[in-house]
Amino acid sequence: MHPVVQGLQQLADQVAQEVDASESRGYITDKAAQLLREAGVIRMLQPKDFGGDEAHPREFYEVLMELTARAPSIGWVSGVVGVHPFEFAQADRRVQEEVWSEDKDTWIASPYAFIGRAKRVEGGFILNGQWPFSSGTDHCDWVVLGGRAEVEGGAENEFVEMRHFILPRKDYQILQDSWQVMGLCGTGSKDVVVKDAFVPEYRTLTVSGLNAREYASKNRPGSALYQVPFDLLFPGAIAAATIGIADGVVRQFSDYSRDRVSRMGVKATQNPYHMSALGAAIADIDAAKLQVLTDITHAYEVAQRGERVTDAMQARARVHQVRAVHRAANAASSVFKSAGGNANRLSNPIQRQWRDLSVAMGHACNVEDPVYAAFAGSLYGIPKPVGVII
Repeated sequence: MHPVVQGLQQLADQVAQEVDASESRGYITDKAAQLLREAGVIRMLQPKDFGGDEAHPREFYEVLMELTARAPSIGWVSGVVGVHPFEFAQADRRVQEEVWSEDKDTWIASPYAFIGRAKRVEGGFILNGQWPFSSGTDHCDWVVLGGRAEVEGGAENEFVEMRHFILPRKDYQILQDSWQVMGLCGTGSKDVVVKDAFVPEYRTLTVSGLNAREYASKNRPGSALYQVPFDLLFPGAIAAATIGIADGVVRQFSDYSRDRVSRMGVKATQNPYHMSALGAAIADIDAAKLQVLTDITHAYEVAQRGERVTDAMQARARVHQVRAVHRAANAASSVFKSAGGNANRLSNPIQRQWRDLSVAMGHACNVEDPVYAAFAGSLYGIPKPVGVII
């Protein structure tokens, strides 16, 4: 068992104490960040030669599920920031040395939305753009940003090549007042702005090359972890975090029900409908967790055998991810509506967990219908629509 998993209960107890302060300030506290660094959460998918663990991705997901159940914003940041070492491990060696050679605990922000525009120049690109939803960005010294690059040899201003661009903190600006939201307040998912920043080509990755595992095969040969598809592992981390938040709603409801008495004097634990909702919700949460954990374990075992995770395997795992997320969210909804009016008071932790879940469900990786349709289409050889992660 991974050391982070072994100490997970104590870590979850400690980060839970940082929930209120993180929400009020709008990003995770320094103490919470310190706890994550000391525990090694963000280094779980980091390469061993740069101070990481190259851990089993199932264990990473298990950590996210427990942290978000107890401290949604802190667990969410753990998931998003914790995936970036997985990608950077596949990048040019120079990038890894720049990021980790002096501090193995250097954090990297994102987002991956292909908002930026990058004009080709000698040796690289000039990047411009403004990206929302940069989770955990205040604690990060680097960022990886999605953008469309000018095609080499193509028509002028033909920005169609999708790339990820890697920049140090000095090359981008954080808009500090840009995260005013109803849920996941403590993630500090602020906007970042880039103006005419030069990004050398070695600090970029093409999305096609990343998803085809070209970088992993070239820069991390022999490592099973990095042969897991990025477009399976990253949305799986979002799914794991979201399911954990839904689990937190159910846990809070269970705790609240222990002493709750209705206005008619009926104890919640003696209300059969109340208890039925709780029992069904727990079962659905367990099923959602098991599905996501089983699929990532299968993908990793395939990679360990030196085999390739096929497109069909990835598509089925992705449809399982979104279905599991919505199963968990429906379970949380079923108990929240049974919690009564007092659950909406700001003093009641159920409402915060519910608000956090509502925002998490809006993440692009959790949008269900396009994934369902793309998966069904794949059974008939129909190409997936542009922009659908499957």
